[in-house]
Amino acid sequence: MDRGRTMKRYKRRLYVILSFILCLSVVDPISATTISELRQEVKKNQSQLKNAQQKADEAQEAQEGVEEEMEEIDAELVNLITDINLCEEAINDKEEEIYRTQLDYDAAVAEKDEQYASMKIRIQFMYEKGDSSYLHMFFGAGNMGDMVNKAKYVEELYDYDRKLLTEYEDTVKRVQELWDTLEEDKSELETSKTELQEGQAYMEELLAQKKEEYENYSVMLTKAKQEAATYTARIKQETAQIRKLEEEERKRREEEERKRKEEEERRRKEQEALLADGDADSEEAPKKQETPEPTSSGGGKGQDIANYACKFIGNPYVAGGTSLTNGADCSGFVMSVYKNFGINLPRSSYSQSTVGKGVSYSDARPGDVIYYGGHVGIYIGNGQIVHASTERTGIKITSATYRNIVTVRRIV
Repeated sequence: MDRGRTMKRYKRRLYVILSFILCLSVVDPISATTISELRQEVKKNQSQLKNAQQKADEAQEAQEGVEEEMEEIDAELVNLITDINLCEEAINDKEEEIYRTQLDYDAAVAEKDEQYASMKIRIQFMYEKGDSSYLHMFFGAGNMGDMVNKAKYVEELYDYDRKLLTEYEDTVKRVQELWDTLEEDKSELETSKTELQEGQAYMEELLAQKKEEYENYSVMLTKAKQEAATYTARIKQETAQIRKLEEEERKRREEEERKRKEEEERRRKEQEALLADGDADSEEAPKKQETPEPTSSGGGKGQDIANYACKFIGNPYVAGGTSLTNGADCSGFVMSVYKNFGINLPRSSYSQSTVGKGVSYSDARPGDVIYYGGHVGIYIGNGQIVHASTERTGIKITSATYRNIVTVRRIV
């Protein structure tokens, strides 16, 4: 890949050198002999020079524009890499939590297996002995007190069996909850990581395209400047030949120009006199004018946006999707919700983190967009957001501080 780019740059430089040699070679000897012919040649070369200068100006302006875009892309890429670093730190923290959760999960599984083994032994004993074992306890009692004690033992044994069964069911439930939490965390991390990598790849590709454009404009600018230099040299040669012949013509034109300026000066003074009379009349007219007071927009639109976003809770998460019903990813969900209110937002989560006005989380209001670094959601109040989370959970409500907040953007 690098070798291919090097070859492209080499070909461009070779093209510039050949263009320069070609431009030098097209300076033909002047064949015109009369003033009229020389003027026609000068006029032609001046037109070509103007076109060359215009090309140079356009190439220069375009190159400067691309350079500004490259600077902006570099800045965005720096911000994106910073967000990736923050997300990676969050991923490391989450992986530590997942590791601890895995230990809890393994412990719960071990406890479940132990309880299951104990229950199997108890059930096997009761099956082999049958209910007659409990009758033998009663009939084998030596007296009433002994019978009461054995009855109490049987009751405690039954209670123990029931308690063991209940603990087993609770353990199974807790193991399932731990597993769900583990899967949710993994899915959330994988989604954020994918979105950040896509954003970085896009920015790097865009930067490479802009560098390519910059190099192309450099070639165009160099060629245009060389053409301008060629036509300038031609004009100088032709001008040197006609300078002696046009002295009288120059004097005549100077005289005409002097008279023209005198006429313009006379007309200017007359116009100033007329304007002075008009200003004197206009000063008598009333100047006061009513200025309408500015109006302020309502403050309930953010709540309307939050309420509307909550209508799609439970709908699927689809990578690259923008449908609120058939599926959307995090940035597609935010973009489509705002679009319903006539507000067009950028497509990527990083671009959405730059729109509107930044506010602190303590001042967050419903409808604000919260950016976590590779992921976005809509704040709905009470410390919660609604967002397209993962393929496993879809669109759902989550605590706004479930991850480190990078910025809060107020758009309405």
